[in-house]
Amino acid sequence: MIIMPCGESYMAVDLTKGRTLPVLFRFSLPVIGGNLFQLFYTLADTLIVGQTIGEGALAAVGATSVFVYFILCFITGMTGGFSIILAHDIGSRETENAKRNIVASVYISAAVTVVITAITCLFSRQIIHLMRIPEAISEDAYTYMVIVLAGTGATVLYNLISNILRALGDSRLPLIYLVISSLLNVFLDILFIVPFGMGVGGAALATVLSQLLSGVLCFISAIRRYPVMRIEKAYWKFDSLSMKRNLRLGFIMGFQMSVMCIGQVVMQSSVNRFGTAAIAGYTAATKMDQLSVLINGSYVSAVSAFVSQNQGAGEDLRIRQGVKSSLLLALITDAIIMGIIVLIEPFVVPLFVSNPSPDTFIYCRDFFLITVPFYPLLGILCVYRTAVQSLGNSRAPFAACIAELIARCSASVLLAMFVGYRGVVFSTPFAWLLADLIVVISYARMMRRK
Repeated sequence: MIIMPCGESYMAVDLTKGRTLPVLFRFSLPVIGGNLFQLFYTLADTLIVGQTIGEGALAAVGATSVFVYFILCFITGMTGGFSIILAHDIGSRETENAKRNIVASVYISAAVTVVITAITCLFSRQIIHLMRIPEAISEDAYTYMVIVLAGTGATVLYNLISNILRALGDSRLPLIYLVISSLLNVFLDILFIVPFGMGVGGAALATVLSQLLSGVLCFISAIRRYPVMRIEKAYWKFDSLSMKRNLRLGFIMGFQMSVMCIGQVVMQSSVNRFGTAAIAGYTAATKMDQLSVLINGSYVSAVSAFVSQNQGAGEDLRIRQGVKSSLLLALITDAIIMGIIVLIEPFVVPLFVSNPSPDTFIYCRDFFLITVPFYPLLGILCVYRTAVQSLGNSRAPFAACIAELIARCSASVLLAMFVGYRGVVFSTPFAWLLADLIVVISYARMMRRK
């Protein structure tokens, strides 16, 4: 690993030097690995719950997981916004500003953790009612959701530290500790569900404890490895400028990410109306669909760190080259994922559900037939939206998120009335297309000015 000086701090990888395609590929690989193991978290919960407890428990986890994902989206977006500011400071070698911004991100993250945990845990039953979760699975859904949301602090800790490390150019440490915690997650899932008989609550508790471990280990290693993380007492004073910068970009990106998830919540609510078989089939399909979402999301981290560091260094031409290289990597990856999904589609439902009904297979297959061919649209969206955001334009990505939200909500509700379940599923690629048009045009205009 290349170590570059940055004042008294260090960058793990200097993204302002070297050929763009190899640099981005090497940086992205650990992030992809980390996201795959993050997928492993949810897959382990779903697989073990479906095989050991049954289809009803799987439906309960699936029906609530979209709301949990909504919270995760906000946290991921918010901490990603913090990392853009930090990466800019790292690229311009402004160590003191970097430390102030790390402190600001810690204060904001702590406050957000308290607010999210309190509100979501207090109103979990009302949320379940609003999502139209069938009464037969509502109690299991409540148990799973409350435990996972009570562990919001663990999610915030891991995402904050891992995004700080990626801003420093280190995408390996988050992967290493996520692998460790993922293996622990599987062990605890089996332990809590089978011998202890804790049901879906055991699966939720295993997820929280495992993610807490990965966050703590990541934090300890970051402190030991990077001097910029060892922040002196003087920097812990309240700095209004740093707080405003991080609040502004962090909340904008958090809101943008959560807005996208609101559309998925509406979609899940529409699917819930079709019964337990539809929920189970949709859940099994979306768990595998996360393969595409998370891997494309890996390029969000890569593009964000790359563009931010190079903008801080004043390397405009290199930004253009890096975005092209990121798009190429994303499209190649999407083609590979499409092939994998086609091969494994017949085995997805039996993997997650013991003794599934025939309708469950049909709902799962319909999801893949409609969504998988449009994965390249998601790759384009992730690359260009992040590039525009990292260049300082928050309006276009916000407009794209609003367009995506409106498309998902309107299409999933209206098409469900006329087409049924397939109409709900089609709302996803339709939303990607509208958002693509906005961010690609915005990026082209910004590059023309530069």
